[in-house]
Amino acid sequence: MHAGLRAAPACIVAALALALGGCGEPATGEPPKPKDGAGKLTIYSSLPLHGPDRERSRDMVGAIELALQEDRRKIANLRIGYVALDSSTAEDGTWTRDRVLKNARRAIADESTIAYIGDLHSAATALALPLVNEGNILQVTPGSTYDGLTRPGGSRKGEPERFYPSGKRTFGRVLAPDHAEASALVGYMKEQGVKRLAILTDRGLYGGGMGEQIERAAGAQGLELEGRDRIDARQGDLSGPARGVVSSGADAFFFAGETDAGAVRIFDAVAAAGPGMRLFAPAAAAAGAFVRDLSPAAARRMRITTPTLPPRLLPRSARAFERRFRRAFHRRPAPDALLAYEAAKVVLRSIRNAGRRGNDRTVVVDEFFAMRDRRSVLGRYSIDGHGDTSLSTYAASRVRGSRLVLDELLKVRG
Repeated sequence: MHAGLRAAPACIVAALALALGGCGEPATGEPPKPKDGAGKLTIYSSLPLHGPDRERSRDMVGAIELALQEDRRKIANLRIGYVALDSSTAEDGTWTRDRVLKNARRAIADESTIAYIGDLHSAATALALPLVNEGNILQVTPGSTYDGLTRPGGSRKGEPERFYPSGKRTFGRVLAPDHAEASALVGYMKEQGVKRLAILTDRGLYGGGMGEQIERAAGAQGLELEGRDRIDARQGDLSGPARGVVSSGADAFFFAGETDAGAVRIFDAVAAAGPGMRLFAPAAAAAGAFVRDLSPAAARRMRITTPTLPPRLLPRSARAFERRFRRAFHRRPAPDALLAYEAAKVVLRSIRNAGRRGNDRTVVVDEFFAMRDRRSVLGRYSIDGHGDTSLSTYAASRVRGSRLVLDELLKVRG
């Protein structure tokens, strides 16, 4: 089955105690009441299983499968199935609007759906969230960090209310939003001796939002900004924008964009144009393909922040997860797998805390937002009224031999 994940998976079903049958066909009728072990619920995920995110999404699906397998005896009165949907296509090599919307509609059409894990990218979540919200389904993302999804401060008007047409919050995340990472990253830049910063972003929701958060954090922490602009770094000659960065007077360069936004190309161009320029990237660039494809000149000067810490600095349960993952899939999990694992675990905890009302979508949503002092593989955290986690520690890493190596731990600055 897992070899198939590397090809073109349409859906993967991991059933607990009893398989759901088929390949996630929508259920009909009301979900059975959870008594005498007769309840049947479905958790969906929507992740891009093609393109630059293929490896980490494959491992995220595997991590969700492990989470459900481990909890099969802990929610005794419910049978919980899992359907993994692909938000990408082989032809496009990335997630697509049509696939994201199709996945969300499939989940809300299935009356057994109790939770939705996804999407990975902020722009994809912005598409799916209003639909999932109207279905009153708990949605937990392991990767979308755009501030406007949960709180004011995004780059567009009417956020976050525009994502919640039902008027009720149903969305949360297991990693902190962009403003927290921006605060920690700018503090790290200052520690590294950066005085003047140039910013470029892609033209997407995440890149623009993260660029704004870095600019705000720079202003708050006294770091001089030498310009911020948006570019399409996926094609064309980037020598012009690179020379503009170097001639701006900045001594450091930051680019924000999704994994398919041409980050490698612009970092390589800036590294070639300015041999002394320091390079910084956010967590969205931490995928293995990005790190492996950097030129040696860029890799030597690259610093990347991530919300996932090295296993040795996490609770013992995180190291136990990595051992179980290795046994099951015969490889080391991508760092994002731990985020997906916790997303599944907190969904299951919300169902379990709902007790005999574990098949009631409203109660499960309420239990998620009531989560306090949770001990998890990521550390101890609570969920606030926005749906955001209280976790606020980041890893600042260097690139060594096509891998990320911890430089220091960062905390949010105010």
